[in-house]
Amino acid sequence: MPVQLLFDISNIDKSQVYADADEVGRINPQCGHMRHLDHVIWSSQDKSSVLGVKFVRHDEFWVPGHIPGRPLFPGVLQIEAAAQLSSYLQSVKYPGLGFLGFTRCEDTSFRGQVVPGDTLYLLAKELTSSRRRFVCLAQGIVNDRIVLETKITGMAI
Repeated sequence: MPVQLLFDISNIDKSQVYADADEVGRINPQCGHMRHLDHVIWSSQDKSSVLGVKFVRHDEFWVPGHIPGRPLFPGVLQIEAAAQLSSYLQSVKYPGLGFLGFTRCEDTSFRGQVVPGDTLYLLAKELTSSRRRFVCLAQGIVNDRIVLETKITGMAI
């Protein structure tokens, strides 16, 4: 059975910036080596879906050690990128929440490789949310191919 995208991205201009790196940093506390969301490209009007991007760089901390000679963006960092986008979505929907902790990932599948030089597009779609807790489905796409699927749960701490 072919995997479907969480929402149609074919008419979204992927060069646009809905929330730049500074805005993402204002909302999400991750910084330096642990920021894995470069900017947000698009958000639905009802704030239930969002498209973000992670530029996978050749100079990232994991490149020398995660498969020397054949660097692969670690799956755990792909999940972290999806969690950061999901947290961004929740924070925009419910301003003033403070820190959101990533509490669970479920039903995670890796369907392709992500390597330095790739642009990882991240989709997040809210399943449930309240001011205290949220659950999102998330996907990662490289070269129009789904490489990551997961379900992210988080909560305000």
